[in-house]
Amino acid sequence: MDDSTQSLSADYLSDVLDESAYEDAVEYVERFQSVPVDERREALRTIRSLLEHRPSALDPLLPALTSFLTDSERSIRLRTAKIFVSVAENAPLAAESAVSPLAARLADEDEFYYVRARAAEALGYVALECPDAVASPEILAELRVGLSFDAREVKEKLAKALEYVALGNPGRLRHQLSSLSEHFADESELVRYHLVTTAAVVGCECPEALVSVCAALTAQLDDESPFVRGRAAEALGVLGRSTVADWSPPNAKIAALETDDDAFVAERARFAVAALDDDENTTLSGGDNVTSDVGTIQSIRETTDDAVDEITSPDSACPNCGLALPEAGPPMCPQCGAPY
Repeated sequence: MDDSTQSLSADYLSDVLDESAYEDAVEYVERFQSVPVDERREALRTIRSLLEHRPSALDPLLPALTSFLTDSERSIRLRTAKIFVSVAENAPLAAESAVSPLAARLADEDEFYYVRARAAEALGYVALECPDAVASPEILAELRVGLSFDAREVKEKLAKALEYVALGNPGRLRHQLSSLSEHFADESELVRYHLVTTAAVVGCECPEALVSVCAALTAQLDDESPFVRGRAAEALGVLGRSTVADWSPPNAKIAALETDDDAFVAERARFAVAALDDDENTTLSGGDNVTSDVGTIQSIRETTDDAVDEITSPDSACPNCGLALPEAGPPMCPQCGAPY
């Protein structure tokens, strides 16, 4: 093999991997750990390009790539963490081998917060398919404790990871809901959404775990976000359809949401009202006004990405120039200055 490390070639790596010469490919990548930082950045850019075109091609290289997570340059660590996010999202089983180094980045309080955020995001994607790999007490503690201290960007990824842990194995968080409920009213809409959704997911399998957080869920029925209101109603409906009796359902507040302007809220409120009404429980199986695609782990998993897309999309477009308006800022278009 050529001794030069002046350029990491995607074509070369692709050819070597096609020939199943994995040791050569790994050695080639490992040699870039000691080249100047600009060349390391270019190497990771090449690897990212290969990942986009051949997602499964990098599987043999992942153990070697984990060493870049501890690179002395934070830009290298961030690029590497982003690679693992992509791998974990598309091939979580392949990324399982990187759980320990990713968890180490998450646990390092001195790490650049964007690196920690990406590490948490990657761990969340792994948790969807390999929950036991991520749901150790140590990792769950890092995800939970960080909600109190981290920057907003990190907290949002921590909350997302916790939701994904729940989706992968709801029972793992059944004893964590009380502490998570302390953040149901977080200033970040994404944090609120992910954590209330976590409660709804856990409740689908362990409804008794919702009793300790029903007051916090009830408070979120008034949340300004329709997705938080809807999930809170859904979680309370999940509790209502169970045999758990030791709680006081907020019937009036939930019933008021049946006519909410947002369909996401109204649908889940109708589900909850039916669940709380002993005489109407049969409608949960397919009545005219209640969908059966609410209040299950599968339905939540299928709708959560769309909800997040709606939350993170701009509020609206400027009526004067059409620019997508930011979620926060002065009530004035940053492009044309028109008020809104």
